[in-house]
Amino acid sequence: MAVVMKKKSIVGYADRFSVAPGETISVKVSEEGTAESYSATIVRLTSTDAHALGPGIVEHPIGASCNGSYPARCQPIHAGSYAVVDDLPLGPSFTLLAFVWPTLLHGRWQTVMGRVTDTGPDILLGLDETGALALRVGGALVSTGRPLQVRQWAQIVAACDNGRVTLRQTPLSSQSGGDNPVVVEANVPVDLPAADGRFTIAAHGPAADAMTGHFNGKIDRPRVAARALSPDEAAALAGAEVPTALATAVTAAWDFARDMAGDRITDVSGHGRHGRTVNAPGRAMTGHNWAADIFDWRHAPEQYGAIHFHDDDIFDAGWQTDVSWVVPEGTPSGVYAAKLDDGGIADHVVFWVRPRRGTATSDVCFLASTATYLAYGNYRVMECSETYEAFQGALLVAGPEDIFLAEHPEYGGSLYESHTDGSGVALSSRLRPLVSMRPNTPLWQFAGDGFLTWWLDHLGIEVDVVTDEDLHHEGAELLAPYRVVLTGNHPEYWSTQMWDGLQRWLGDGGRLMYLGGNGFYWRIGMSDSLPGAIEVRRAEDGCRPWEAEPGEYHLASTGELSGMWRRVGRTPNSLVGVGMAAQGFDRGTYYVRRPGSEDPRAAWIFDGVRDERIGDFGYAGNGASGQEIDRHDLALGSPPHALVLASSEGHSDNMLLVSEDYRSTHLMLGGTENDKVRSDLVFFETEGGGAVFSTGSISWISSLPWNGGENNVSRITRNVLERFRNPTPFTMPEG
Repeated sequence: MAVVMKKKSIVGYADRFSVAPGETISVKVSEEGTAESYSATIVRLTSTDAHALGPGIVEHPIGASCNGSYPARCQPIHAGSYAVVDDLPLGPSFTLLAFVWPTLLHGRWQTVMGRVTDTGPDILLGLDETGALALRVGGALVSTGRPLQVRQWAQIVAACDNGRVTLRQTPLSSQSGGDNPVVVEANVPVDLPAADGRFTIAAHGPAADAMTGHFNGKIDRPRVAARALSPDEAAALAGAEVPTALATAVTAAWDFARDMAGDRITDVSGHGRHGRTVNAPGRAMTGHNWAADIFDWRHAPEQYGAIHFHDDDIFDAGWQTDVSWVVPEGTPSGVYAAKLDDGGIADHVVFWVRPRRGTATSDVCFLASTATYLAYGNYRVMECSETYEAFQGALLVAGPEDIFLAEHPEYGGSLYESHTDGSGVALSSRLRPLVSMRPNTPLWQFAGDGFLTWWLDHLGIEVDVVTDEDLHHEGAELLAPYRVVLTGNHPEYWSTQMWDGLQRWLGDGGRLMYLGGNGFYWRIGMSDSLPGAIEVRRAEDGCRPWEAEPGEYHLASTGELSGMWRRVGRTPNSLVGVGMAAQGFDRGTYYVRRPGSEDPRAAWIFDGVRDERIGDFGYAGNGASGQEIDRHDLALGSPPHALVLASSEGHSDNMLLVSEDYRSTHLMLGGTENDKVRSDLVFFETEGGGAVFSTGSISWISSLPWNGGENNVSRITRNVLERFRNPTPFTMPEG
């Protein structure tokens, strides 16, 4: 008998992650199959992993006003970044010029800049199918016939004088024949009346849903003049400012080194031809004149005048709203979703209901790691990671989400992938469907955190839920009403505002339960001009799938040095007592109690626990220590008074030491060889009467529900939570 597999054909996303009672959440939906309608139901998610031995998926339908049937429609995504100026006059004589650094020459036309209009012929300057500089005017094409070099700067110029065209491409590198321009002249038998039109950079088309010819690479200092310029005049426009002698001729001169945190491109010609970028290309990129002596764009912005465009960038899908829900007063805080069912595999558009702003309904909150969910959003791990199968120690199984993402590259990738031109994906946005942020998706992250929410619900512990994006915007004031904050299993990506807010709250006596591993690892930025996105630059250290180009380690969104928090002077150890030690995904293992567990300062943590082994069970590799693990390390800033309560043992050689701990003489990297490959259970008090409890393992949370929640991991976690809720201050030890 044939088995018919259901296929995923419906997806959606919401306009926000976090919503409070009295506010509206809007869900945008696309049905890409043959269904004529679908149902939408608001559900509260208690457990989000379908492990055969665990609680399973637990969702509670909410009697929401928006529940019902909706007509199906397909809403496409138009990926690819470019810049647009709404109106710019061009013709019959003109000059177009820029510096370009192409990254992909692949047999198709790529537009550098140009105009598409209904009142005259299109005028497009770009690279032809061979990668040579070319000008298209209507149906006519003039090309230099000499391909540019990939990842090498060149100045390109197209001057047209009433149909007489001169093309000039000048490589800037001696390796590419620097200062030896290729010049071609030709007549274009096309009438070029003066006409206004939509002017675009790095792609062309009449509207946002009809863009094509996307350019891959950097563009620096694009200029437009209203007449044909001489070679000397064109060379004079290479500077940051427009020379006075050319002020009347130049109609637009964009300085991409300005307004880098957002989507504005600024015209410095004095004519106000400002524009905007679409789909968030890379800003704060080294330009043609970068001297390799300054590495922070804030100190030499004139050397960072390039934008890196990609044909697969995506920021805002721009879908129309299909389902809207005004969250009623009294709705409990928690994890929710709009469940969309078209008869195939249902989609869950996840969001978080927080308490009414400025209030709290519990003394405990769960801080959802939405920045990390977003960093891994739409991770095509089986397509992009050559080592994932080895890390897993097992054959990989593709689920419906994997198949859907493989069929839909336009939905964008995660921060663990590369663009089509090989450069790393540095920006991830929630304004698109995040198919990997769903119940029962295989990666750790969101689905794994459902073990914690199930455990809290099972024990009858009411908690508020807020997101780290809320923390970024509201700081310590968001956490002030709470005595205890719980993290999820993997709070890896943190902005400075998040870190400062949590640290200030801890200093005021807060009690933090860090229930994960590989936390507080990468420094990210968020821009108010691009709400809903996070940015990272992978620098020269850390467990990273790609590295930013030299000179491009500082965030465009904030100007801060990105990369590992450990490398910018703030170690996770100094914040929570432990920091990233190793990663490996073949199996989990257990902790063994250390003398610190008998110390009177922390012996209460083990009330009711006589076992020497902790967590030799669980739904993630059968152990509470696994996947990515953190250790206590005085050399990395772990507080001297912190108690190591237990440490893991029994890791395999697939659990590998993190690269930042490699030394040239240190070749023992695996779990059977290196004593740094371990997770530590740590407790310490803080000056403000608060305390920190850290588990140092992504897999800890996955052991909480084992045996219906009756186990030593659960008991220890509950002991800590109950003591942390007790208002009696903790006291710092003497000495």
